[in-house]
Amino acid sequence: MAAEEYTPTTTEYIQHHLTNWTYGKLPEGSYCDGYQVQETTGWTVAKCSEAMSAMGFNAIHLDSMAWSIGLGLLFIGVFRWAAKKAHAGVPTGLLNFVEIIIEFIDKTVKDGFQHKNAMIAPLALTIFVWVFLMNLMDLVPVDWIPSLAMWIAGDSHFYFKIVPTTDPNITLSMGFTVFLLMIGFSIVKKGFMGFVKELTLHPFHTDKWYVNLLLIPINFALESIALIAKPISLGLRLFGNLYAGEMIFILIATMYSAGLIIGIFGGFLQWGWAVFHILVITLQAFVFMVLTIVYMAMAHHVEDEDQFTH
Repeated sequence: MAAEEYTPTTTEYIQHHLTNWTYGKLPEGSYCDGYQVQETTGWTVAKCSEAMSAMGFNAIHLDSMAWSIGLGLLFIGVFRWAAKKAHAGVPTGLLNFVEIIIEFIDKTVKDGFQHKNAMIAPLALTIFVWVFLMNLMDLVPVDWIPSLAMWIAGDSHFYFKIVPTTDPNITLSMGFTVFLLMIGFSIVKKGFMGFVKELTLHPFHTDKWYVNLLLIPINFALESIALIAKPISLGLRLFGNLYAGEMIFILIATMYSAGLIIGIFGGFLQWGWAVFHILVITLQAFVFMVLTIVYMAMAHHVEDEDQFTH
């Protein structure tokens, strides 16, 4: 995978493929492999895991951002082209594929979202296609693009990941974006006090107001935990499944350096896992989309206010 003058160990190979291209604020006196690499505090690209840890939150994964934004633009470009080319006749080729996806998303939204909001279908379409495209990068052979990046950079230690959904920063940010939309729609549809009542008078309430006062802290704790768990589980589920898939691809790739017979066996394993992974990446995009639709439906659902008036 690296330049000819250096052959990494299996552990180094795996760690390299699981490390992001990171840019951030590196404190003065930072070290890499026992050597000081930063005399004064400044913004730079991390050269090792120690430098990445020293950057903390003052860092950004350039590869995750580049691939996620680039694939998002690809999605916009293809669907914009399809919208311009749409006609009343029978579609063919890519246009037919785009229309099938749109019809599938439209049916899924109608089945899971019984309220009126013109934003939900486009949101579901964006999530499904965007997440699918990011997941799809997991099918690119693990050495191709990282090796190309190292050759372009002229650095055998250059880090470059190409699957944005194996970065928890990407998946959790998407999860919390859905969370903020859910909170916003809840307040719009139920009113601020209605949203507060939902957090404080569920799941336990009685006909006696003084008992409800005692139950409010318990309800609030339970509902708050359940609420925060939604975006975290949404993001971590996607991250965990794609990260595990990428790890298996990398482990199989290490077999290629173990001799001809093992390498051929690894090739069959790689092909078999790639075929199975097509289902995984599609299913994970679908699950993320469906849960988003469910959360949006929950945000739009207004309980009968009579049960809170006692």
